[in-house]
Amino acid sequence: MIDSLKRLEYRGYDSAGVAALVDGRIERRRAKGKIRELEAVLADQPLTSVVGIGHTRWATHGPPTEPNAHPHKAGRVAVVHNGIIENFAELKAELEAAGRVFESQTDTEVVAHLIDARLDAGDEPMTAFKTVLDRLSGAYALGVLIEGHDDLILGARKGSPLVVGWGDGEMYLGSDALAVGPFTQQISYLEEGDYVALTRDGADIRDNQGRKANRPVVVVSASAAMVEKGEYRHFMEKEIHEQPDSVQHTLSAYLDLVAQKVKPQDAIDLTKVSRIQIVACGTAFYAGEIARYAFERLAGVPCDVEIASEFRYRSPALTPGTLVVAVSQSGETADTLASLTWCKAQGFDTAAVVNVHTSSMAREAAAMWPTWAGPEIGVASTKAFTAQVAALLSLALAAGVARGRVAPDEEARLVKALFEAPRLIAETLQADDDLKAVAHDLSKASDVLFLGRGVMYPLAMEGALKLKEISYIHAEGYAAGELKHGPIALVDEETPVIALAPMDEVFEKTASNLQEVAARGGPVVMITAKGAPSPHGAAVRRVEIPACDPFIAPLVYAVPVQLLAYYTAVEKGTDVDQPRNLAKSVTVE
Repeated sequence: MIDSLKRLEYRGYDSAGVAALVDGRIERRRAKGKIRELEAVLADQPLTSVVGIGHTRWATHGPPTEPNAHPHKAGRVAVVHNGIIENFAELKAELEAAGRVFESQTDTEVVAHLIDARLDAGDEPMTAFKTVLDRLSGAYALGVLIEGHDDLILGARKGSPLVVGWGDGEMYLGSDALAVGPFTQQISYLEEGDYVALTRDGADIRDNQGRKANRPVVVVSASAAMVEKGEYRHFMEKEIHEQPDSVQHTLSAYLDLVAQKVKPQDAIDLTKVSRIQIVACGTAFYAGEIARYAFERLAGVPCDVEIASEFRYRSPALTPGTLVVAVSQSGETADTLASLTWCKAQGFDTAAVVNVHTSSMAREAAAMWPTWAGPEIGVASTKAFTAQVAALLSLALAAGVARGRVAPDEEARLVKALFEAPRLIAETLQADDDLKAVAHDLSKASDVLFLGRGVMYPLAMEGALKLKEISYIHAEGYAAGELKHGPIALVDEETPVIALAPMDEVFEKTASNLQEVAARGGPVVMITAKGAPSPHGAAVRRVEIPACDPFIAPLVYAVPVQLLAYYTAVEKGTDVDQPRNLAKSVTVE
């Protein structure tokens, strides 16, 4: 288990632990910090067993302490968990009212108590597990150990990956193929909603309806497991599906879900910032554009966003009190780094939103605001983009709180909304059949228009960029209200129009713009919330995704535009992960 956990260190973590059955009883060893701290505990208190579970924790509920480290135990049940149980507070209150005592501040512990309670009521383990799963709201992967059942491990996935490894007289459960790679090359990937009972002789896999499910066994070579593309055809597809986890990890760095508050950002005094200047390139620039809406609305701080290659050559006139924020996945983007360095030399406060925490920008800036997307291999950025948006929305909220513009009840509401994003992203990923059908038609187009209002405008530009990058189809993103000022001249029967239309304060205006397009014969694809009305009298093709708070709409609506680009590129047969003429990190001008 320790070897497997070491293979997952790249994901980031702040504590580690294992639990095992020893003479029928669960014993745990846990430690704050790195795996070497856990190894020291095990050296002092050895643990020998043939069935167990292990975990590296990324703190979301409660600080990174040993009591909050996984595995968590209640009665005869131990649990490890990736993800967020959104309704844990209600479940915990119910359990405490029934006399159960909690040892941690985590959401995970409620799962152990719920399963133990069902076992007390006489349920068999698999029945108890399914009953509890049906009560959980959120995105999660679970591993469960039960005292008295030394030939059983239970697992389940919803929004977070989980694999079964097949051996000879032994079975494995892991969050990806990399974790079980040292022990077996035969892998089954659990599908959304699956749960499983592992014994030494096999796996009983069930779908979310409780029906037996035969998931194919695939052979993953050791080298493939190290590259870790898993069951996905391309890295881009895999990275799109990793977004529930990467968004959750990033949000957890800035927000406290238990207290429903933002975490203080001490490196920069946000109360003294008079203006924000964001500099970035490509996809990061669109993340900055989304952030501009949030900083101005929540914090009342004027915010400018500029392409770094333009910013550095125009002698920008920045005013005193300006905070310069560089946004980059790699932290090495040449134009962005040069802009950051110039601003620092002029005496301005600087911050860097970066995914590579040892990068040049991370070292150059006065404050490093990390994203936690993990390694991104595909050239077209997906999970790094949503991690940037998650970080910037959290920082905008922090600025609003620090400046006294966001009341405590509104702070709690928005923190809760942000932590709903991982689940909603996971649910949105299930709309892929509709998106594949749309992509089939898009692949035949020469030009595509993306439309949006408010924060959907920069997301429309990001959607167009994704389509251009990997399918080589010309696409443009426009503010929907700007359509009648020129772009509507491009609309005809051969030019698809993709409209991003969440149920927000400008939904009706977006719908009116779509009526204008439909009236001119343009084929309209409307990506909108389930239950949202269609434009009156307009023939539109709908792709429905879960309804969400407008504040987190950029995180949720990013998924369908990414999948549209991906499926269109696959339909055309282009090189998705390494599109022509592009590099992952642009370190030259």
